[in-house]
Amino acid sequence: MSDAPAPDEKLSYRLITGPDDRSFCERISAALADGYVLHGSPAATFNGSSVIVAQAVVLPAAIASADAAVATAVDELDAEFEGGFGGEGHA
Repeated sequence: MSDAPAPDEKLSYRLITGPDDRSFCERISAALADGYVLHGSPAATFNGSSVIVAQAVVLPAAIASADAAVATAVDELDAEFEGGFGGEGHA
């Protein structure tokens, strides 16, 4: 059984790269229209002849899922160490 997503299934994370031109902006705009949100700041570099840019995009559901997993892990740690540190909480 393969863990690979179906070809028509959206990836949770994408890194879009290319020359800093209208085509790149159109690709980012299309991802945003498809439900993705920007993740972090864009990156840029110079390859000797042109500027190459990169922008990560993620689906909001992926962020919510990751946030929920972190919250669950923190709750489990709190329960595990409850009272073990003289009642001190974590920052």
